[in-house]
Amino acid sequence: MKHFVSMKNLSEHELLQLIKLADEISSQGLQPFSEQLFVANLFFEPSTRTKMSFTVAERRLGMDVLDFASESSSITKGESVYDTAKTFESIGASLIVIRHPETNICTQLAEKLSIPVINAGDGTGEHPTQSLLDLLTIYQEFGKFKGVKVAIVGDIKHSRVARSNAYALRTLGAEVVLSSKPDWQDDTLEYPYVSIDDAVETSDVVMLLRIQHERHTGNEQLTNQTYLEQYGLTQAREKNMKPGAIIMHPAPVNRGVEIDDRLVECNRSRIFKQMSNGVSVRMAIIKRLLEDGGIMNANSFNEREVASR
Repeated sequence: MKHFVSMKNLSEHELLQLIKLADEISSQGLQPFSEQLFVANLFFEPSTRTKMSFTVAERRLGMDVLDFASESSSITKGESVYDTAKTFESIGASLIVIRHPETNICTQLAEKLSIPVINAGDGTGEHPTQSLLDLLTIYQEFGKFKGVKVAIVGDIKHSRVARSNAYALRTLGAEVVLSSKPDWQDDTLEYPYVSIDDAVETSDVVMLLRIQHERHTGNEQLTNQTYLEQYGLTQAREKNMKPGAIIMHPAPVNRGVEIDDRLVECNRSRIFKQMSNGVSVRMAIIKRLLEDGGIMNANSFNEREVASR
C-alpha cells in the first residue's frame, strides 16, 4: 500500500489486515520508531478530532510533526497545494496528511509525490481514515461484518464519510442501507434507501451523519426540531432499535438535530469509542505505509524496544 486516499479500491484482505493491526495497537500499544521521521499535517479545513488524533498518533510513534496553517503559509501568496506539498517532501517529510475542500485533491497529489499521502478528508469525496475507525468500532462490537446490517443516515449527498463507509462495508460483506431527506440523497451510491423508521428498526448499526451546512446551497434547511422529528434519531425511535444494536456518529455532533441530545452518551452509543479508536487506526495506517514504502523497516519497532531494556 503506497498511499491511503480511498476505500474504493482496497480489498477485503487489505481492510481486515488494517483493522486487526489497529485493534492490536489499541490493546497492546506500539513502540515508537527508532529513527527520526518527519510528518506534515496539511489541514486546509477546520478539524478537531481528525487533526488532533493524527497528531497524537504521530507523536506516539515518535515522529516529529510539521504543523501547517494555511492562513500563515505561502498559500496566501498564491502557492499551489501541490507546491506546498512538494516543499514538505523536499525538506524531508516522510509522510503527508492532507485535508482539503477540493474533491480528489489527495488522489492527484498521490500521483505526483514520491512519499505516502493520507487523505484526511477531501471535499465531498472520501474520508478513509474516519471510515477505518468506524470499521474498527463495528469489528470490536460484532467480531465480523458479514451478516451485520448498517444504516447510514443523514446528509448522504454531501458526506465523504458516508461514501467511504459504504464502499468499505460492502467490500467486507456487510449489508448497507441509506436513509436521507429526499434532496440529500446521492444517486451515485448504488445502495437502497429506506425510511428512518425502517433503518432504525432493522439495523445492527445506526450510523448518523452531521448535516453539512457549509456545503449546502439554496434553501435546503429545516428547523432543528423538525429535522430531528422527520429524519433523525429521537428517543422514541431508539426504543425500537434491535437488542444489541449500536449508535455511531463521525462527529462533530449537532445535538438535538440528527440525534437527540440524551442519546449521544446512552448505553447504545459508541460515538466516543469511535474517537478513541481514531488514534490506533491512524497509527496502524502510518506504520503500514512507511513499511510498504520502504521508509521504515518492520524491525525498527522491535529494535527500539530491545534497546530500551
